[in-house]
Amino acid sequence: MISRRRGLATAAATLLTAGAAPTAATAAPPPLRTTGPHGDSRSRARLQRDADAILATGATGVLAEVQTADGRTTARAGRADGSGPRHPVPWDAYYRIGSDTKTFTAVLVLQLVGEGRLALTDTVERRLPGAVRGNGNDGRRITVANLLRQTSGLNDYLAVSPDAAGAFTPAGYRRSRFLSTVPEDQLKAALTQPPLWLPNAGHPERESRWGYSNTNYVLAGLIVERVTGHSWEQEIHDRLIEPLGLRHTLTPGTSPYVPAPTATAYTWFPDVERPTDTTLASGGWADGSLISTTHDHGVFLRALMSGGLLRPAQFAAMKETVAADDWIAAPGVRYGLGIAWRPVAGSRDGIWFHGGTHLGIVSESGVTPDGARAATSATFTLRMGDPAQAAQDAAGRGLIARALTGW
Repeated sequence: MISRRRGLATAAATLLTAGAAPTAATAAPPPLRTTGPHGDSRSRARLQRDADAILATGATGVLAEVQTADGRTTARAGRADGSGPRHPVPWDAYYRIGSDTKTFTAVLVLQLVGEGRLALTDTVERRLPGAVRGNGNDGRRITVANLLRQTSGLNDYLAVSPDAAGAFTPAGYRRSRFLSTVPEDQLKAALTQPPLWLPNAGHPERESRWGYSNTNYVLAGLIVERVTGHSWEQEIHDRLIEPLGLRHTLTPGTSPYVPAPTATAYTWFPDVERPTDTTLASGGWADGSLISTTHDHGVFLRALMSGGLLRPAQFAAMKETVAADDWIAAPGVRYGLGIAWRPVAGSRDGIWFHGGTHLGIVSESGVTPDGARAATSATFTLRMGDPAQAAQDAAGRGLIARALTGW
């Protein structure tokens, strides 16, 4: 799992030595049927043009879906592997959604708040005594709201690894793709450095300074476990995956494997002439480990923004945002509790989104404020820090924006 998006190249390297928490993976999900395209021909043609535009940036495979109460429209482009066009990307392919996992984790926390078992103003020290101390880090000054809104000032554990600079190579990937670490070790790595800031002493939950840190969601997952007495994985399944019927969304534990059907996930490492197959890759936890499909992801987003997953007070709190400057190359982005908002042309109310990046995968997503329409996509190629990746990112965001505004 890779920090999205600020500091992407540096943070990505640490993935090679920081895997998922050592929890048992779920049983293999039932296989998906490889169905044909959905939607009327005009809508499919429009979505297909945007999928083809992403492919034209140098991606090997693209899958996209637009979902409403009336059904879904799907498109795909490219191939499932490097063997040529005879094997297209499977419909409903599984992929790692990376930091899109954060929205799921935020919903868990907010459900606990709605049940009176937790408060957004609770400090980390209260819920995890002694967990955040040392080098100027202070859990007494960080609330649950700071974690979910990315205003804690904590360093990203992916970005501070001493091995980050030299590990992001094909050899480093192959050496480390089966390694894993526990959340406590991820937190320990983040605390080796002083915080970027400490939230406001009087009312830390009102802090508006923003900085993306996967460490925040590692702590959120640990708090879920402390409050419930269950694993984060069990709470994800019991509260979200099973009630929503997300039969093709799973918590992989330490497994580096993605179920079939899927497509090869390629990464272009710096200064390497050919892409590397990085399909086998563990990484992340409550901050970025979920595997899903474009369809399941859309179902979740529509249920969330339709108000079906949270009580009104917590749903409103989720949409209280702060400016998230320099996160992605899009103007006006604001970050709430595990979900972000941005303006888009053709929409008075903008869209809600997150997005995620994993080795070889870029997940883009968005949903209208009323939950009536969701768009999700998976691009099975990752390039780091070059114009091709910037073009791919822009094309992916464009697909989501146009899909949510009716093209």
